[in-house]
Amino acid sequence: MTNALLTPSPPYRYAVYFAPPPDGPWWHAGSQWLGRCAAGQPLKPMPAIKGISDDAFQQLTAAPRRYGWHATLKAPFSLAASVNAGQLREALTTIAARSNALEMPPLKVTLLDDFLALAPQTRSAEADAIAARCVMELHSLAAPLSATELQRRRQAPLSPAQDAHLGRWGYPFVLDQFQLHCSLTGSLKHLNSQQVQNLQRGAQDWFAKLPPCRFETLALFAEPTQGADFVLQEHFRFAA
Repeated sequence: MTNALLTPSPPYRYAVYFAPPPDGPWWHAGSQWLGRCAAGQPLKPMPAIKGISDDAFQQLTAAPRRYGWHATLKAPFSLAASVNAGQLREALTTIAARSNALEMPPLKVTLLDDFLALAPQTRSAEADAIAARCVMELHSLAAPLSATELQRRRQAPLSPAQDAHLGRWGYPFVLDQFQLHCSLTGSLKHLNSQQVQNLQRGAQDWFAKLPPCRFETLALFAEPTQGADFVLQEHFRFAA
């Protein structure tokens, strides 16, 4: 008989991300900016930003820190009742086997809505197609959103297209509404324009000297329990 106390519970939610390999410079730079490594590696101190105190910078990066350094491909989801983690991994292996590695267009720090993000200067049709496959091909494995969760997500202003995607795919910013990006901060609404400029300049300087960024794996992250920090579980390497 299996001892229930020794059997690990399945994660509360999973997410599929673009995330650089944990032994590479992009992972280290992004994780150090956020102040947390989702792979459990030790980090050097977070960067110092002109005009922003260390405590304020900790607060400004709190929202993306919980999710780890990443760009979302398939937003956090719970598995459907009839689906197990092995089936999810098999599906990710299949998607990766039909995807080709690519070099990302140059990445630039930009203001998206009210937060800073690192995003390609030009869209990548190949990256958009991989994200679309993750959304559509993994959809049947995910549990549908509850009425409460749908209502919560609809509290934010959504366009008709985004609301339709929320109802169909469980997340509004997919397919034609998708923009690949790595979040650098939470909301900056309470900052003045000079502070936002200092953050944007500091981030651009922080990431400017890195080599070209490659997209060559799907990264599976997990939220162990509700509200816990997401952790990197596995990378699924593209076939070519």
